[in-house]
Amino acid sequence: MKTPRIAPTNPDWNRRQFLRSGSAVLALPFLEALAPRVARGTAAAPPKRMVCIMTNTGMIAENFFPKETGKDYMPSRYLSHLESIRGRYSVMQGLSHPDNSGGHVVEKSFLTGARFPASAVFKNSISIDQLAAESLGHHTRFPFLALGVNGQHDGLLSVSRDGVFIPPELSPAKVYQRLFTPDTAEESERRMREIGQRVSTLDFVNEKAKRLSRSLGAEDRARLDQYLTSVRELERRLEQARVWQQREKPRVSMPQPQDILDTTQDVDRARLMYDMTLLALQSDSTRIITLYLNPLEVTVKVPGVSDRTHTLTHHGNEPEKLAQLANVEEAGMKNLGRFLATLAGVNEGDRSLLDDTAVLFGSNMSNGNNHSNVNLPVLLAGGRFKHGQHLQFDLKNNTPLCNLFVSMLQHMGLERDAFSSSTGTLKGLEMA
Repeated sequence: MKTPRIAPTNPDWNRRQFLRSGSAVLALPFLEALAPRVARGTAAAPPKRMVCIMTNTGMIAENFFPKETGKDYMPSRYLSHLESIRGRYSVMQGLSHPDNSGGHVVEKSFLTGARFPASAVFKNSISIDQLAAESLGHHTRFPFLALGVNGQHDGLLSVSRDGVFIPPELSPAKVYQRLFTPDTAEESERRMREIGQRVSTLDFVNEKAKRLSRSLGAEDRARLDQYLTSVRELERRLEQARVWQQREKPRVSMPQPQDILDTTQDVDRARLMYDMTLLALQSDSTRIITLYLNPLEVTVKVPGVSDRTHTLTHHGNEPEKLAQLANVEEAGMKNLGRFLATLAGVNEGDRSLLDDTAVLFGSNMSNGNNHSNVNLPVLLAGGRFKHGQHLQFDLKNNTPLCNLFVSMLQHMGLERDAFSSSTGTLKGLEMA
C-alpha cells in the first residue's frame, strides 16, 4: 500500500473554553491532541500506540518459531516474510494463559487472561485495549477501534470492564467512512442530541445519588462514591465526545475502499483491514486497535489450497493437509509483514510509526489439530522495546502471556505492574 497523504485539521482551540451540559458548566481541560501543533511545540514526542492482532487458527510451530534462541537465529519459514524489519520485532515461545480450559473457546480471554473460559459460570474481565482506552482514549476522536475479518467464531477480542464483548467492524468501507467521511448536518445534530440526552441522564443519576447518600451508612456511602466515580468518568468522556463531534475529520488522499464480499478472498479482505488500521493510526484518529482474523470457516483462495481452513487445522499430521495449512498461514504472515514494513516506512520526525506502535500478533491456539493452548505463537513488533530476538521460556510450565501485556501497557505510559494472571513484566523484553 502506498502511504497516503493525510491533512490533519487545525482548529483554534481555547484552553479556557466552557461547555454547557444541562445545569452543569464544565471547563474543558487542555487536550494535547486537540491543540494546534504550534501550541504543542515542534519537539513534542510522538504518541504511543498499540495494535493487538489475533488469528484463531493457531500456527504450525516449526514454521513459526526459529530453532535457535537469542539474536542469532535463522528465520523460520513464516518469519522470513518479516526480514525487512528483523531488528524491530521479537518472537516469544513458552507463553500462555493459565487455567485456559482449552479449545477455540480461549478466544474469549486472549486479551483478558480470564480463567476457565469454558466454564458455565465464566465471567470475562477487561481486555488490555479497553484498559488502555479508559486512560488514553480521550486523546483521539475514537478511543479505540475493534476491527475484524470474516466475523466471529467462539469469541472476540475487545472486552469491556463489565465483561461484555465489543463487536468488531467487519467492513473496511464503513471504517473509512467513520474515520474520514464528514457527517451530514443531520447526522451531527443527531449525535449531539444523543450525547446531550446521555449527559442529562447522568445529571439525574447524580442528583438522585446525592439524596440517597444522606441516608446511607459509611460502608454503603463508600460503595456509592466508587460508583459515582465511574459516572463522573463517563461524563468526562461524553463532554470529550461532544468536542470531537464538532471538530472536522482529517482528509486523506486514499479513496474509500470497496468491500470484498467473497469471504474466500480472506487474504485480500485482511489486507484491506490492515490498510484501514494504518490510516487510523497515521491520521491519529485512534491509538488503540484490535484486529480479529478468522479464516477458519472458509476455503481461502491461496494457490495449492482446496479445503476449508478448519478442516486443515485438524490435519492429523497428513502431509497434504499440512502443506495446505502452511500455505494459508504463510499468506497471513505475508500480510503481517507488509503491514509492519509499511508502519516502519511512515516517518514521524526522526522516528517511524512502527517505533511508537507496539504491535502484538498471536493466536489463542498453538496447535489446532489437538486444540492445544500452550506455547502460543506470539510476536511483538515495534514500540519502545529492544527487539531482534527469539525469547524462549519454559515450554512445560509456561510464563503467563499477561506478563507481555503488562510490558505493553507500560509502553503506553500506564503505571501498571500487574494485569489479570501476570506475575510481572516479561523478562528479557527491555525498554529501549
